[in-house]
Parts: sequence; structure tokens; C-alpha cells
Amino acid sequence: MPQAAAHILIPLILMSIVRDYYIQRGKKFPLHYVLIAGIAGAIPDLDVAAFWILNFFNFTWEEVHRTFAHTIFVPLIFLGLAFITIKANTLKIGKHKLKWNIIFLMIAIGAFSHLILDAIFGGSIMLFYPLSTFSIGLDLFGYLPEELAVIAAPSLDGGLIIIWLIYLEMKHKISNFI
Repeated sequence: MPQAAAHILIPLILMSIVRDYYIQRGKKFPLHYVLIAGIAGAIPDLDVAAFWILNFFNFTWEEVHRTFAHTIFVPLIFLGLAFITIKANTLKIGKHKLKWNIIFLMIAIGAFSHLILDAIFGGSIMLFYPLSTFSIGLDLFGYLPEELAVIAAPSLDGGLIIIWLIYLEMKHKISNFI
């Protein structure tokens, strides 16, 4: 199963690329949106925090993790909020005038990327829980020999951090700030 770093880095890297290469130069797309997408990549794993509490009421790990928070409904709720607030131009926050609809869109992207990563690498997810227990997933880490499966997620995290740092150096020359 991908760890927190991968869940944060994937939407961070993807939205950085979108910002740097696909958003028109005349439009403002502050890095804060990229940061929000990255942080939102960890939202579905808030059920881990819920488990710490629900464990005292005899809920098991399987009854909590990858249930409600790992459904398609989480990103869809935020996508819906993005569409609802699209016309509300007066709803801007902070000194960078961040728009609520873009904030909600970044949260939806981050949460959706989490679901994709879990389905590809870490078993399966029940996209429509509690309406259906049908699960989908490739579980690529599960095909690895046990000694490699143990280090697969940390290796993915390390590789993503290296990719992220190389990208930042190539595109934004971060070594100038050191």
C-alpha cells in the first residue's frame, strides 16, 4: 500500500506540471493550489485517525480503513462543491485571493489520486461503499516477492521525492535558494 509521502507527492507533482506547462501564462494559479492538492492526497487516510477512536468501541481495522473515506463519493463531494461555487467570485480567501471552486477542485484531485494509487498498488478499494462492496484494484505490490513487497512502498516514496527534487531544480532552479 502506498504510504503518506506517495499520496501527497503524486498530486503535488501532477498539479505542478499542470501549473507549469498547461495553465495559460496570463492566468494566476498560485502554488497554494498545488499545495492544497498535495495535502488533499492524504484525506482518505483520515479513516486511520477515525480507527484510533473507533477501536475503543471494538471496531476492527477492516471495518474502518478503506470503507467510507476510500469511496468515489469523497472526491465527488468536493467536485460538486467546486461546481456549486464556480460562480461565487466573491468567495476568495487569503492575500492571494484563492478561489473556493479551485480549492475544492484541488481537494477532489488529491482525494481521487489517493484512490487510484491504492487501487493500483495496495490491494483494492470499494468505490461505492456502503452501497456496494464490489472492489476494484490491481494490487501490484502484492505480486512482488515478500522481501521486495516490504520495501516497495518506501522505495516508491524515495523515488517520488527524487523525481520531485529534480523537477524543482530543472523547472524552478531551487539550488539558487540554498
